Amino acid sequence: MPSSSHLAHLLDLLHFSGAARLGQPLFGGLGAVFMLHHVRPGGGADTGFAPNRLLEVTPEFLEGVIQLVRRQGLDILTLTEALARIGRPHGRRFVTFTLDDAYRDNLTHALPVFARNACPFTIFAAPAIQDGTCELWWRGLEYVIRDNPQVRASLPGQDLLLATTSDAERHAAWNALYWPVRHMPEAGQRRWIRAFCAAHGFDLDAYVKAEAMTWDELRTIARHPLCTIGGHTIHHYAVAKLTADEAMAELVGCADRLEQELGQRPRLLAWPYGDPGSAGPRDFRLAREAGYEAAVTTRKGMIFAAHAAHPTALPRLSLSGEFQELRHVRALLTGTPFALLNRFRPLNVT
Repeated sequence: MPSSSHLAHLLDLLHFSGAARLGQPLFGGLGAVFMLHHVRPGGGADTGFAPNRLLEVTPEFLEGVIQLVRRQGLDILTLTEALARIGRPHGRRFVTFTLDDAYRDNLTHALPVFARNACPFTIFAAPAIQDGTCELWWRGLEYVIRDNPQVRASLPGQDLLLATTSDAERHAAWNALYWPVRHMPEAGQRRWIRAFCAAHGFDLDAYVKAEAMTWDELRTIARHPLCTIGGHTIHHYAVAKLTADEAMAELVGCADRLEQELGQRPRLLAWPYGDPGSAGPRDFRLAREAGYEAAVTTRKGMIFAAHAAHPTALPRLSLSGEFQELRHVRALLTGTPFALLNRFRPLNVT
C-alpha cells in the first residue's frame, strides 16, 4: 500500500483529471460497504503523533458523506439489503455504513447523524469490549508512547529503551513496536500489552471502559430502528492466528453472548483487523458454519456481483480520518483507485 500522502495525491490526481469518473463504469461495481470506527468531534484532526487517527472521523464528515452519496443517486441500504442486491443486481448502485468495535461515540455522536439523515447502519460488537476487559492494544501502545519521555519494551531477542520526547521519536518508537506486537500470538500479545501498559502507568481497563459502550448502552442503540448489531468475535482476535477450534469458539461464543444480552442472534460479522493475515479462506468457511450469513473484511475494494459466491469475504471502503475530503470519497466510490491498487482484480478472497 502507498503511504497516506501518496494515496492522497493519487486520489487528487484521479479526481481532478476526471480519470476516476471515467473508470467508474468498469470499476465501480455494485457499490460499497463503508467502514468506520470512531465518530467524534475533532476526530482525525491531530497531525502530530496520532498513529490511530485513521480510525476517527468527525460527525460533520460522516454527515457530508451521507449527503454526498444521496446527491450521487446511490441507494443507502442495510447490510442485509445489500446482500440481497448483490444476489440480484440492478441498475442503482448502493452503499451501506458499518462501524467496528461499538465505541461509546457511536451512540453519542454517530447515532444523531444517522437518525437526522434516516441512514441505516450496522455496528459490530465484540463482547469483551463491552465487558471492559478487551485489550485495545493499539491504543495502549499509542498512549504509553505519547505520555512518557521514554519507554522500555522487551521483544523476542531484544530489550529496547526508546526515547519518546518528540513526535519524530514517538513515530520511530511506534514503528519499532507496532508490527512486532501485531504479529505476536494473540494470547501472548495481550499479556505483553498488559505488562507494557502497567510498567508505564497506563490503566488499560479504565481506558477500554471509558471508550466502549456498556451493555446497557449497546441495548439502547440496538433498539433504534436504523441500527443492526453484528458480531466481531469475543476478544477481537485475529482468527487466522487461532486453531480452527479456537476460531469457531470465538465466532459461536460471540453470537451466543450477543443473543443473550440483546435478545437477537447476529447474522452478520466483521473480521477483527480484517486483512488477509487476520482472516482467510478457512475462516470464511468457518463463519458460514457458525451461522453467519455474511462477513466483512478490511480488504479494500468495491462490491461486485461475483461476491454473491463469497458473502463472508466482503471488502470495504474505509472512511479514514486521514482522508476527510469529500472529493476523496467521490474518487474512491468510482472504484478506480481500488482497481489500480488491486491490480485490476475485482475480487480478493484468497
